[in-house]
Amino acid sequence: MDGTVLVADDDRTIRTVLTQALTRAGCRVHATSSMVTLMRWVEEGKGDLVISDVVMPDGNGLRALPEIARQRPGLPVIIISAQNTIVTAIQAAEAEAWDYLPKPFDLPDLMKRAARALDVQRRRGPVPQPSAPREIESDLPLVGRTAAMQALYRLVAKVMNADLPVLITGESGTGKTLVARAIHDFSDRRAAPFVTAQMADMKAIDGPAALLAKAKGGTLVFDEIADFDDEAQGRIVRMLDALPEPGPRIVATSQADLAERLAAGQLRKDLYFRLGGVTLAVPALRERVEDIPLLAEHFLARVARDGAGEKRFAPDAADLIRTYPWPGNVRQLENTVKRLAVTALGAEITRAEVEAALTGQTAEPPRVAEGEKLSASVARHLSRYFDLHGGALPPPGLYDRILREIEVPLIEIALGATGGNQARCADLLGINRNTLRKKITDLDIRVTRRRKLM
Repeated sequence: MDGTVLVADDDRTIRTVLTQALTRAGCRVHATSSMVTLMRWVEEGKGDLVISDVVMPDGNGLRALPEIARQRPGLPVIIISAQNTIVTAIQAAEAEAWDYLPKPFDLPDLMKRAARALDVQRRRGPVPQPSAPREIESDLPLVGRTAAMQALYRLVAKVMNADLPVLITGESGTGKTLVARAIHDFSDRRAAPFVTAQMADMKAIDGPAALLAKAKGGTLVFDEIADFDDEAQGRIVRMLDALPEPGPRIVATSQADLAERLAAGQLRKDLYFRLGGVTLAVPALRERVEDIPLLAEHFLARVARDGAGEKRFAPDAADLIRTYPWPGNVRQLENTVKRLAVTALGAEITRAEVEAALTGQTAEPPRVAEGEKLSASVARHLSRYFDLHGGALPPPGLYDRILREIEVPLIEIALGATGGNQARCADLLGINRNTLRKKITDLDIRVTRRRKLM
C-alpha cells in the first residue's frame, strides 16, 4: 500500500492503532484530533485518502465532505462512526463518502478498504461534487453495529432512490415497516405521501384507484402481502401493470416465506415476480444479540427525553435483557423497556424488575423445522447473511466470526446446563478445563453459579 493518509479522530487509541497499521503497510500518516487541522491539510494538498470520525470536538466529518470534495475533487474519504444507526449510513451514502464503517471496526477490513481506495484514487479522474448531507432527525429504532444490520443499512442506502419495487422480509417485530418508512423518509420521495395498504383496501370497488390517488408519487406499502387472498393479489397485479407516470414506489412486507407460499399455490406467480425487484431481509433479534444492549439503551434514552426520568439497568438486569430470546423481536424489547422505565422504583432497574416484566411473556424462540439438522439451520442463516450484502462479499475474517457466533452460545448454554461448574462443563464439551477457561476469558463469557438445568 502506498500513499499519504490523513486520520482524524478524537480517540487517541484509534489514532495510534490506525497510524501504526497504516505505517506498517507502507503509508505515510498524518493524524489529528481536530477537524480544523484536517481541513487545513486538505486545503494544502496533503493526503491521498482521508479516514475521519463523524463527531469531533470542533466539527463533523460528514458535514465536511462537500468542502473536501470542493477543495480536492476525487479525494476518497472513509467515514468511521460510533453512531451505529441507519441515519449515519444513509448520510454517508448521500454525501458520497468512499466508504462507511461503524465502530468498533475490524482493522484488517478497514485496511483492505483503505488499500482499495488508494488504488482507485490513483487511477480515476475527478468525481462530481457531492451535495451536502441532509440533516436527518430520526427516532427509528434501526440501531445496530452487527454485520447483519450494517449490511442492511448499506443496502437501504443503495436502493432508497431506485425505482425498483422492494420486498422486505423478516419475523414479526423485527422492524419491516420501519425499514419501509426509512426508505421513504430518506429518499427523494420524502415530501410525497407514505401509504400503507391492507387487504380490505384492495377489496373495495375503487380500492386500487383510491390508493393510487392517495399515494400519488410517494410510497405505497402492501403490509404482510402473504395474507392477501387470491382476489386481492390479482387486483394488485392489475394495478401494478397500469401504474401511472410518475407512480408511487411499491414496497411489500412479509413475515412468511413467499417462495414456500408460491410453491404451495398460496401466492400468485405474477405477483411474486413483480414484487421481487430488491429483497431486504431484516434479521431477528436473536441473530444480532450484540445489538440488544444498544437497543435497550436507545429506548431508555428515548423514554427519558419524553419526561420519564433517567434510568439505567443494573449489570445483572442488563445480562438478562441480553440473554432473553425476545421472540417478539425489537417490538417486544421496546415495549418491555418502556414499561420498565415507567414502573421501576429507582433510577437503576433491577434484575427482579426485569424478571417480573417478562413474566407471562413467551420465551420460546421460533421452532426449527421438524427433523432439520443444525447444519441446515446454519446454512439458512449463512445464506441470508450473504444475501444481505447485496451481491458484494462480506468483510474478510468470516471464518473466525462465524465460529465465534456458534462457540459463544454453545459455551454459555453448556455452562448454564451445568450450573456454572466449569469442570463439568469442560467434560460435557469434551475439552480441557484450561482450554475452557481460556475461551471464557477470550470470549468475555460471564459465568454465574446457579441451579443446574439437568
